[in-house]
Amino acid sequence: MENNKITIHDIARILKIDSSTVSRALNDSDRVTQKTKDKILAKAQELGYQRNHLASNLRKSKTYTLGVIVPRISRHLFSSAIAGVEETAYKMGYNVIICQSLEQLERERNIVGTLLANRVDGVLLSVSMETINYDHLQGLKQRNIPFVFFDRHCNISDNSNVLIDDYQAGFDATEHLIGQGCKHIVHFSGPQNLEIYKNRLKGYLSALQIYDIEFRKDLIIESRLMEIDGVENAKLLLELPYKIDGIFSANDIAAIGAMQYLKQQGIRIPEDIAVVGFSNEPISALIEPSLTTIDQPGFKIGKTATTLLISQIHEGATKMKSETIILKPNLIERKSSLRKFESGNY
Repeated sequence: MENNKITIHDIARILKIDSSTVSRALNDSDRVTQKTKDKILAKAQELGYQRNHLASNLRKSKTYTLGVIVPRISRHLFSSAIAGVEETAYKMGYNVIICQSLEQLERERNIVGTLLANRVDGVLLSVSMETINYDHLQGLKQRNIPFVFFDRHCNISDNSNVLIDDYQAGFDATEHLIGQGCKHIVHFSGPQNLEIYKNRLKGYLSALQIYDIEFRKDLIIESRLMEIDGVENAKLLLELPYKIDGIFSANDIAAIGAMQYLKQQGIRIPEDIAVVGFSNEPISALIEPSLTTIDQPGFKIGKTATTLLISQIHEGATKMKSETIILKPNLIERKSSLRKFESGNY
């Protein structure tokens, strides 16, 4: 008898008792005496019996499984967030299915369908750059499956989010460049269909206004913020009719691409152009000069989002309320933005 084919019926036959009694014992039912439970559990262990948790959970209409959708697992923020998700889910008795959309709406839509087919109890979602409509999330709502956006969210009603204060982060990054003497600051923005990039742009604009620095529309360059986009953005800013002295990039990857290109052109960083990125990718501390950036607490975001989602699962559809938790950003100052003034001070 192979171990992986042992059933409660095999245990019942060997012990000469009813299968129903074996089932109750394995489920720790009060209807079975402790002596009988001990005997059944000992025999089950001896035979190598393994419970079919999926079938058991489905009978209870719960799978104790969470779906997680991120744009790219390779990004430090998302890998850190996943670590926070998994640690929290494991402690609370849940398994995790991790999927990546690769920034594609169609792939994201298909993943949601797959998670629905696998009867997950809830979904944690950071939307793709292509996500401009949310029809694919209606299936979750119709089945009363709670979902929580983290980092990237959608502007739809009755949804829950765990975010950082992107507006404040954009303001802090721009204010830092202004404090370093920058007057002509380019903003590398992400797609404006995403709320996070809208809010980072708003923070940038607000800082310019408060410090009475003229706003120029051509200083906002929108892209998908890949490394190649940073290179192309840097080429564009060098063609502008005025001397650019600062860059605030809505992510580190595009900032690093721009820095590499500018250095090849003989432009000094930060003396000629100071640069601030966003997300604190591990490489940002290793490049030369090291990149000033906004730190996003990915692990904390993952833990917080998972705790919120599981609390909504436990509350059930009738009591579930939307909630938004906003975490504070942190500016990490490094060499890329600390300019040398004529006085010799940074």
